[in-house]
Amino acid sequence: MISAENIGEVLKFRLARSILGRGLYYTAAYWVDGLMIDTGCFYTVSELVSALQELKVERIVNTHSHEDHIGANAALTKSFGAEILAHPLAIPVLAMPRDQKHLNPYQVVMWGYPESSSASPIPETIETPRHSFSVIHTPGHSLDHISLYEPDEGWLFSGDTYIGGKDRALRADYNIWQIIASLKQLSLLDINLIFTGSGNVRKNGSAALKEKITYLESMGEQTLELHSQGLSYRQIRQKLFGREMLIAYVTLGHFTGKQLVRSFIEDRPSTQQCTASCNGA
Repeated sequence: MISAENIGEVLKFRLARSILGRGLYYTAAYWVDGLMIDTGCFYTVSELVSALQELKVERIVNTHSHEDHIGANAALTKSFGAEILAHPLAIPVLAMPRDQKHLNPYQVVMWGYPESSSASPIPETIETPRHSFSVIHTPGHSLDHISLYEPDEGWLFSGDTYIGGKDRALRADYNIWQIIASLKQLSLLDINLIFTGSGNVRKNGSAALKEKITYLESMGEQTLELHSQGLSYRQIRQKLFGREMLIAYVTLGHFTGKQLVRSFIEDRPSTQQCTASCNGA
């Protein structure tokens, strides 16, 4: 399942595997000025390739190596001869996705294993005929995560570093404090539009980032205070975030409120580390 929408010069695609006419879980890919930012999942490859036939795809940037963002890499390279660029840590995963990363059952059902693709390390700046994008390392969602910033337009392609909303759950392999540090780094920029990895496009991007940081830091402080009082992870989750959401059961405990509480407590940086990372340095 695929839908397309023009937002100024940017062509946004929302993509999801369809079962019984319904999209399971949407992700996004963006085309602008010959540059493709992410490529969706394995199940939407043919639809994305077809949708791009009248356009030029000269380069692909993967914001990170998760399976729902690299699915059409190989097909677009074959169809358009596009070069793939990614963070160095992502390159081995792109080359051998089945060997480098085990997918849980829900990930196989929703997104599937991508085909192998060959990428080069991404430079500090991506130039297209009309735009210049700064490449910013934004770990937390994954260690290999990057975001793209176009200062003249005020565009931020945030991947999954910023999606929006008030998080009530976290995946087991995310680091919430790294996410906060990355958001702080991005919040220093003059951002108009945020193009997120889920397909939501947020106006007043700088304000949206600061709002998210305030929420997450507040939840972190409250989590640590309740933990110091002797509450269990489950009790803290119930007190701050309520009942587990449906995704906790669909993912068999891989994406839960309890994991968010765990990351706030166990992934908290030391005082020395926090001098740099907690300020987004």
